[in-house]
Parts: sequence; C-alpha cells; structure tokens
Amino acid sequence: MAAGGFCKLPNGTVVVALNLPSPAADAPAGVRVLVHAQNRARALTRLRNLGLRAVYLRGNTAPPTPDEITAVLHHPDGLIWRAAPAGGGLSVELWHPIRALITRPAAPA
Repeated sequence: MAAGGFCKLPNGTVVVALNLPSPAADAPAGVRVLVHAQNRARALTRLRNLGLRAVYLRGNTAPPTPDEITAVLHHPDGLIWRAAPAGGGLSVELWHPIRALITRPAAPA
C-alpha cells in the first residue's frame, strides 16, 4: 500500500499526494505524485486513467505540504510528480508534469 494523504481546500477541492513506486523503467525508485481534483475519488480516477490501476488512498499518513499544494495549484494540468525524497528529507528536484513520467512507447513501424 502506498503512503499518501489529502488536504481539503477552502473552495471544496482536494489535493491528493501519493508516494508510489515508479511506473517507468528509467525513472527513480519511488515518486511523489500530486493531484488536484474536485474530490478524492476523482483524483484517484485521474491516475487510474493514466494507467496507474492499483492506486488506492487509505488513511492520511502523508498529506501534502503547503509547498506541494502551491506547486500543484499553479500547474495547468493539476497533476505533477517528482522523485520521492529518501528518508523523508527535503528534495531540491523540481516538479514535473505527469506526461514526463508516463511515456507511451512509439508503435513499431
């Protein structure tokens, strides 16, 4: 089960944060994914529609920090990721759009 959490914003929307194993072969071992959506169910549906089928949020053990909330609210897609910091430390890596993590291989010619 992936660690994660959520934060309900004053306008009624939520920001969901999940620590997941990386779906890409050349990506880091773990990633922190942030999703902005109308509710928790829609946030998880957005991830499942991208191919992350076994994504569940149980509990609120690792909610998004205020800096993470600001980052996802300022991104036009509302769906970003970066490598999960080892040992819970601070990460200096910038946030990436989700399409940079989930790349679809080109069809063979």
